[in-house]
Amino acid sequence: MLTKPTLGGLRFSVQITALIVLLYGGSVMGHYMADMFSGALPSLSCAYDSETSDYCILIPTQHQLHHRVGEAIVRMQGFTFSMIVPLLFTLLNFFILFAVLNKAFCGWICPLGTVQELVFRVGRWLGRPMHHLEPGQTGKVRPVKWIMLLGLVMALPLAAGLGVAPHAAGDAFCQICPSRVITTLATGDAQQLAVNTSGWADMAFGALRSLLFGFVLIAALAVRQPFCRICPMLSLHAVFRRLSPTRLVKVEHDKCNKCGICTKACPMDIPEIWKEHGPKAFNEDCTLCGRCAEYCPDDGVISIKTGPIVWFESSREYYKKRLRQEKPNGTRVAKRKPNAQTQRKPS
Repeated sequence: MLTKPTLGGLRFSVQITALIVLLYGGSVMGHYMADMFSGALPSLSCAYDSETSDYCILIPTQHQLHHRVGEAIVRMQGFTFSMIVPLLFTLLNFFILFAVLNKAFCGWICPLGTVQELVFRVGRWLGRPMHHLEPGQTGKVRPVKWIMLLGLVMALPLAAGLGVAPHAAGDAFCQICPSRVITTLATGDAQQLAVNTSGWADMAFGALRSLLFGFVLIAALAVRQPFCRICPMLSLHAVFRRLSPTRLVKVEHDKCNKCGICTKACPMDIPEIWKEHGPKAFNEDCTLCGRCAEYCPDDGVISIKTGPIVWFESSREYYKKRLRQEKPNGTRVAKRKPNAQTQRKPS
């Protein structure tokens, strides 16, 4: 047994705590706590949750593009710097928080990410087979999150403000975000399951929202974090990931590109963490969950750092102890590869 809590156990504790605080914290401090705190959290904390303790950055970003920038251009038939000042302040609030933990907001705090991992645990309990995306499949999925950010978070809300898209497109991403359904259901509000039939756009967005909600619940039984792979918050994080001192670091090692355990452990199936080192290893899909470092069987190869401070790094001794405490049905023996020792797959 490990004498200290595992990194995975610590992360799960933080996730559950953040889930409770973000979903229900507003009921303790009041409904407007979100505005007092930041109003631009770097994770999906839904504004449609009446008890939320903060809003994610995507809702004020869409709101400002719709009502401030787009509508102001129409009214004034021009554009001034003052029109984008609120948006700049929203991004500043986001970056102040983001700079502390970088993409760990996705891997450690996001409520929707936590719910997906809980559903995945249910899938393991039910005996569902675990599915990994192959490198080619991962590459095909990656552009979707950028389309979501540029199209749903930015282009459609701005177009709604300009009057060339339906009013419902003013918060296009929030209209289809599965977090809108999942987090409100967790607070006993089933209203977001209803489809608004007042217009074709509302009906289309409602249908897509229900489709994504069902996709997350079903896919998460067999695939870790299916929605995270296409989430616009992940792409927004990817834009700024090099600016934060907190990051994943992988040094070149003569045994790398052999066992591939780090990619097998990665919830996002990132092949770069196995085959690359340096900046390329800290991929745009990384959520800084730390599983690659936790399961790397060599000393000091993969680490999570803030500047010179090392929060966690791979260790041969930790790896062996971690595997010994895994449940027998949660691990499998990996096939032997040339010049590599036989290793068990992480669960």
